[in-house]
Amino acid sequence: MEMNASYTSLVAVGDSFTEGMSDLLPDGSYRGWADVLAGRLATSSPGFRYANLAVRGKLIRQIVDEQVEAAAAMQADVVTLVGGLNDTLRPKCDMGMVRGQLEEAVERLAPACKKLVLMRSPGRNGPVMERFRPRMEELFTLVDELANRHGALVVDLYGAPALGDPQMWDVDRLHLTDEGHRRVAEAVWQRLGLPAENDWQTPLPAAVPPRWTTRRVDDLRFARRHLAPWIGRRLTGRSSGDGRSGAQFSAELGKAFWVTPEDDRAPGPVATWRRVDGAR
Repeated sequence: MEMNASYTSLVAVGDSFTEGMSDLLPDGSYRGWADVLAGRLATSSPGFRYANLAVRGKLIRQIVDEQVEAAAAMQADVVTLVGGLNDTLRPKCDMGMVRGQLEEAVERLAPACKKLVLMRSPGRNGPVMERFRPRMEELFTLVDELANRHGALVVDLYGAPALGDPQMWDVDRLHLTDEGHRRVAEAVWQRLGLPAENDWQTPLPAAVPPRWTTRRVDDLRFARRHLAPWIGRRLTGRSSGDGRSGAQFSAELGKAFWVTPEDDRAPGPVATWRRVDGAR
């Protein structure tokens, strides 16, 4: 791996994990690991450009249909692709279809960028993780195979115990906290051959176990606010991403666009970056 490499552009493709839920900013927008990574890359590459096309709730077929072509057309230095996990969490999942769609995505993106980054996604320790672990591991085996075949990089978040710690996960138990997203950004940063800022796999200090009554109240709140709506969407065929486009995708024009910081020395949140239209 080339150390101290320089990258001038990044496109992020995927679902809620890459969109940035639940790393919420004061203005109500999401930041997430991809935005954090973009900000760090921008400080060492004047004129750096970025586009996050990820949309919450998307299945792998939707990612391929709605994001992959737009991402490939941008000819970025780095493209990150994380998808398929939403499929594995469905009651019924056609893993053959997931395999075919992920293969198509990699085959289209790998030749269109300098570095394609895939991931073995993290999973929150608990009964849900145990139920779906076989499917997830089948997906991650495919990720490794595709990376070997197409020269892509793999960031192994699944193999990092620290990211399985429930403290790293938001109250919805599906998305990482801001600390979790920060660690993912550092993991990708290092996998790209850039100098480590910290050890993203360092375990968190052990949490004081909550009282039984506190756990039950939390479980009830989780079931009412997050689990029940999630089940409802599964039963009705709806998605939290219905009607949404990626942060840097124009549904009106049907194409993605770049954003770049006003000040390379102090990029600030991606939400404050200016839009760059036109071809690369």
